[in-house]
Amino acid sequence: MIGRHELRSAAATFLAIAALLLVMTASAAGQLPGRPEDIKFPDLKYDPPRAADYRVTLKNGMVAYLVPDRSLPLVTVHVLMRLGPDLDPSGKDGLGEIMVAQLTRGGAGGMTAEQLEDRVAALGATLDAQMGGGGRGMMGMGGVPIGPAESRVSLNLLAKDLDAGLDLLTACLKTPAFQEDRLQLAKEQAIQQMKERNDDTGGIERREWSLLMRGPDHWSNRWTTQASVAGLSRDDLIAQHRRFVGVKNFLIAAAGDFERAALVKALEKAFAGWPQPGERPGPPAAPAAPPAPGWYVVDKDVNQARVSFGLPALDRYDPDFHAALVMNDILGGGGFTSRLVNRIRSDEGLAYSVSSRFEGGVYYPEPWRVAFQTKVRSTAFAIQLAMTEIERMRGELVDEAALQNSKNKFIESLPAGFETAGAIAGALAAEELTGRYQRDPQYFAKYRERIRAVTAADVQRVARRLLDPAHFAFLVVGKVDDVLLGDPKHDVTFTGLAGGEPTRLPLRDPLTMQPMRP
Repeated sequence: MIGRHELRSAAATFLAIAALLLVMTASAAGQLPGRPEDIKFPDLKYDPPRAADYRVTLKNGMVAYLVPDRSLPLVTVHVLMRLGPDLDPSGKDGLGEIMVAQLTRGGAGGMTAEQLEDRVAALGATLDAQMGGGGRGMMGMGGVPIGPAESRVSLNLLAKDLDAGLDLLTACLKTPAFQEDRLQLAKEQAIQQMKERNDDTGGIERREWSLLMRGPDHWSNRWTTQASVAGLSRDDLIAQHRRFVGVKNFLIAAAGDFERAALVKALEKAFAGWPQPGERPGPPAAPAAPPAPGWYVVDKDVNQARVSFGLPALDRYDPDFHAALVMNDILGGGGFTSRLVNRIRSDEGLAYSVSSRFEGGVYYPEPWRVAFQTKVRSTAFAIQLAMTEIERMRGELVDEAALQNSKNKFIESLPAGFETAGAIAGALAAEELTGRYQRDPQYFAKYRERIRAVTAADVQRVARRLLDPAHFAFLVVGKVDDVLLGDPKHDVTFTGLAGGEPTRLPLRDPLTMQPMRP
């Protein structure tokens, strides 16, 4: 008797032979070229999703983006809010982050935290809440991009259990318990994490870079401290919840196995009769202080130096936004095809990863910067190589092949941002949450057209506009004495590049964030 394994093997062999015969027949008929590089692909035909096809306004005024997907019996619902650390009261830094996390971890709807967790587990569901996307740019879980000034509460479960899941989700949003022992645990965990702030040079680099770019008074640089977290009370969480967690500040992104009309009905029921409307905050404040150009070092006894340099650039509504995307891609954002990677990594072997990062500010101009790690003695030489490439970008036109390759990458990768129903719902909802839907409703529709319009002259012009070395801030975190020694194989020194001694920035006390004595 032939077993299942043998049947599967025979079937696979038959399909492989059939495919080979098909290719040979097509080749003989002149339908396929003789070499792979001679294959011609048809022009990409793709229309990005339109907000109007998925956008629904509920009776209570909430907006929802609903994208059905019947491929799996699952549904994901995200409730997005404009709720970030910029809204924390003075002296209570960390309040919003802890409050949002405790929405789903501290009990709700008359259930203790343990009972809520048991109910979620019984449904085989995931129920989670988070403030911020973990970086300056927009990112997120489940295809929903959120930035540092936004929050989300997310539910994922089997479609057959959607009504029960919505009951749990709305209970967490409407009547969180903020259970005292869970709050105390969250505070202890936050303080423990603070103690590790200076263990990772990446964290030091991010903090000091943010200070140089946005100033000490900007909300992004109001760090949590032991005192600010230890002083938080359950009443503080209740007050912050009452102020911001309401239907006026809710935006829904849902994807999965549902009929649109049925889900609208379910959402209408779930979010009806909300006890407080909530407040929809305006955009977070832009930095008021000017950036701080110059040369800065932070001493940390490690053999790899972290290097960041750059300056505030532009926001995503700037007319030069798309030209800046292409310019940055060619210079350092394009991975192994970019100039910085080829020069610093491939040619000289000075860094495993090197890139230039341009995101375009969501609410205000954000920095453009070059970032890499290298041996401390190689720091000056690596910076010199990067500056040479920047000057070349400013001083001459990029070649047509590089320009077209970069533009094609942006154009042809657009569909990848909408591969799933969740990605479509998340992208469209994020556009509305952060204001681009209102200001530039044709952004996705015109994206490829705007990229195609970028010329080599545009790339050089925007490089000259944005990448002025006279306004750069240079930051190095590493063993400063070795950084200043330089690499004996190359005639360049850090002080020579800086035009003198750099400014030494002290490490900060991890619990108070005040500068420590050397």
